[in-house]
Amino acid sequence: MGLMLFPGDDDVASPDVSWSYTGFSMFRTWLAQVEGFTLAEMDGFGGDRQWSGVSTTLVPLLNHPDDDGPDLTPAQCAAMLPRLTAILDQRQPGDGDPVHRRRIEDVSQLVTVLRICVDKDVELIFG
Repeated sequence: MGLMLFPGDDDVASPDVSWSYTGFSMFRTWLAQVEGFTLAEMDGFGGDRQWSGVSTTLVPLLNHPDDDGPDLTPAQCAAMLPRLTAILDQRQPGDGDPVHRRRIEDVSQLVTVLRICVDKDVELIFG
């Protein structure tokens, strides 16, 4: 059982990105750290810090129920793309940490899916 994020274009050949629920949690925890805050301190993740106090375009992804809630709009996808691309550009060549390599690969796959959502003007589906 897991979670898949994919373009809402009804094209079964469109790329997707998928995780186990634990894997998605670890990915979002890592993304929050990259953005300078701790996910566990946030409202909805065990803490009481409000999302309005966080300044990142990745909030729609980070503060989203695992497989419930609204799909992300093409505009939200477009807003997240520059930051995710910047994270990819900051990666260190030859990084030997397999967890870090996995996170970078996840970001790369997510960027591919978000670009399709923007190009086709379709929502990002959580399923």
